[in-house]
Amino acid sequence: MLLRSPSQSLSDQLAARFATHIRDHLLAPGTRLPSVRKCAEQHGVSPSTVVAAYDQLLAQGLVEASRNRGFFVRDRTLRSPRSAALERGEAPPKPVLTSATRPYGTTISATTLMRGMFSYQDDKPQPGVGMLPPSWIATDPLVTSLRKVSSSAALREASVRYGDPTGDAGLRRVLAARLGDLGISAGSDQIITTVGATNALDIISRTLLKPGDTVMVEEPGWPVEFTRLAALGVRMLAVPRRSDGPDLEVMARYCQAHAGTPAAPRLFVCVSVLHNPTGCSITPANAHQLLQMAEQYDFHIAEDDCYGHLAPAHATRLTQLDGLRRTVYVGGFAKILAPNWRIGFLAAPPALMEPLLDTKLLSTLTTPSLLERALAHCIEQGLLRRHAQLIRTRLDAARSRCVKLALAHGCTLVAEPAGMFGWVDTGVDTDQLAMRMLDDGYLLAPGAVFYAERRPSTLMRINFATTQDAQFWTKFAKVRDVMLG
Repeated sequence: MLLRSPSQSLSDQLAARFATHIRDHLLAPGTRLPSVRKCAEQHGVSPSTVVAAYDQLLAQGLVEASRNRGFFVRDRTLRSPRSAALERGEAPPKPVLTSATRPYGTTISATTLMRGMFSYQDDKPQPGVGMLPPSWIATDPLVTSLRKVSSSAALREASVRYGDPTGDAGLRRVLAARLGDLGISAGSDQIITTVGATNALDIISRTLLKPGDTVMVEEPGWPVEFTRLAALGVRMLAVPRRSDGPDLEVMARYCQAHAGTPAAPRLFVCVSVLHNPTGCSITPANAHQLLQMAEQYDFHIAEDDCYGHLAPAHATRLTQLDGLRRTVYVGGFAKILAPNWRIGFLAAPPALMEPLLDTKLLSTLTTPSLLERALAHCIEQGLLRRHAQLIRTRLDAARSRCVKLALAHGCTLVAEPAGMFGWVDTGVDTDQLAMRMLDDGYLLAPGAVFYAERRPSTLMRINFATTQDAQFWTKFAKVRDVMLG
């Protein structure tokens, strides 16, 4: 609710709230603002207050009005004469209303969740973010390691020369040893470092796919991957994700239907261990059958193991069973260690190394060798192992508290709680729920964004580490109860 203040009117407060959401891209271009009557009800103000606030947004060039249809967020990238005049500090021309303005639903998108990572505030945990609280991440040992590898001579050398395109040799050696501990046999010459795990996945898809090709993806799955693949112009086939792994019957039907044609799937992208958003992990039986299918129908598998540091030691990876024949393994450290260093890697079959390296050269050229050396030092000194164990212990406790709060406030867990994320059924449309909670400063991850073809959902993903706040759950229950009538 807005609060009366002698320093700022209710209309000014309301306009400022919408303006912040628009500028932070939490309201996408084309989004229809609530009707005057509905907005007045939501914020406990008079309709005239809402009209005054919307007039301010019009004057700022943030929204457009369409006769008999309402107010819509403007696409400011188009730089209309109105926005250009406003940027110059001039009086804007009278807006031209057009019936062609298209009313989009008000929703949280994949990019909204990504932007939420950068506006994270420790004083108000965000249930929808995909990262651990910054206070959980170790920093002092990383700084010490960076100092150890950053002598004046090393810093000078690293600053005037490009690093090895495949990545720092010392880090690749350490990563090969770590993969060996997981039961994955890969030499350092089969590893390429990347700018985070996301860059690794991008390199793989750009190497193995071209516009019009077919790729299979898990559903629900990571919304950023859906958005990225769509931008590459590939066709996505959604494979339902079950508790034991991907639905193999659906995959088999896809492969059989398109076998021998240009539409045959060329790649399957998956998270085997602690899947995002369900937290489920693949079973050995499912993994074995999946690899047999990949061999039979000649497609590769990109296995994203970015949550592997949080998993039990016995967790099954496809690459363990495959031996880097059909699989390309992706790892990273941003979830628990040095997220801003953006260090990830991929391990691939020998035949793919040159094509993958060519793609890296065209995208990022090289990666920062000093940071890679510092990370190698951290791993060799045992920091990663000790820190990962601490995070797992802390996350276990957070998960237990969060599950109790979710159940106490009328939610059900769709999947067995594990890892960082919970897949929760709220009983209401979580797109609408998310927008209502946003006004109270809580960013949710509605279920709709985790589907390749967005559709209404009562599910939402919660981050166990950032959803232990009883105050959030109390507010959640009030908003949900209002929606239920």
